[in-house]
Amino acid sequence: MKLSFKRSTNHSEKLFDRKVKDSIVKNLTASSVLLILFIIIAMLGVILTGGWSKLSYAFLSEFPREGMTRGGIFPAIAGTALMTLIMAVAAVPFGVVTAIYLAEYASEASIFAKIIRFAVRTLSVVPSIIFGLFGLGFFIGFIGKNADLVFNGGVLKWGQPNILWASLTMALLTLPVVIVSVEEAIRTIPVEMREASLALGATKWQTVKKVILRKSLPGIIAATVLSLSRAFGETMAVLMVCGNISQIPHSVFDACYPLPALIANNYGEMLSMPSYESALMFSAFLLFVIVFLFNGLSRFTLNQIEKRYQFS
Repeated sequence: MKLSFKRSTNHSEKLFDRKVKDSIVKNLTASSVLLILFIIIAMLGVILTGGWSKLSYAFLSEFPREGMTRGGIFPAIAGTALMTLIMAVAAVPFGVVTAIYLAEYASEASIFAKIIRFAVRTLSVVPSIIFGLFGLGFFIGFIGKNADLVFNGGVLKWGQPNILWASLTMALLTLPVVIVSVEEAIRTIPVEMREASLALGATKWQTVKKVILRKSLPGIIAATVLSLSRAFGETMAVLMVCGNISQIPHSVFDACYPLPALIANNYGEMLSMPSYESALMFSAFLLFVIVFLFNGLSRFTLNQIEKRYQFS
């Protein structure tokens, strides 16, 4: 009886210890989630409070006047949208093709594939300011100025900061995100689906086009979203090659002034002039909202695609 009672007591103590540990872990994870939500809400509250006075249609639709003390930020909004669009056109197709090669065509033992993967991982951790310096030296200093010498008689057109070079610099910066994300999405597709397609007589390319790309479409969209989200908020690389002129670009050779560069360049004035502080705070709030809405819309699109293809 004593032995049975002792065993029962030990079992109860172990059960109690497990419940306590489970409760502690549950509370810690819940606290972490609440902390993240608090940080987001606090960040949104601070920038919205500082820029609330600029909340108006005029501020979103007008050109800046007298520095940023009057007018609006419409050129910065237009420059951000155009630069991101050009970047996506340049980076996403190239990244998807590279990911398809690495996942479907390259051998695991291929030295060339290993070099490419190492280069992609290296690019993903390179600071953005290095990409900016590369854009200045390669796109503007080498390609642009040599193109001007050949086609324009030395007159500067290509060889100066503009939205094209800023977009291509951002494409290089976001390319590793696209490649890694799409490759991982492709590798999650079961091998049996590939084998079934090939067994039915499909070629390798037909299998990639009809099966692999179709099933990995949510992953491709997710990779596009990640790259665009990074492009929306990138500062240093863009600031160095965009030209920083408050205008609406009418061609790819015109300078632009995206929102992150606008905020970074005028930050010094924010400390001494309340009107600058309000303008920059609202610009930051607008950037935050754009990224938030874009990710929300993309998440909705992904859910719809997954529902459509999950039984197909």
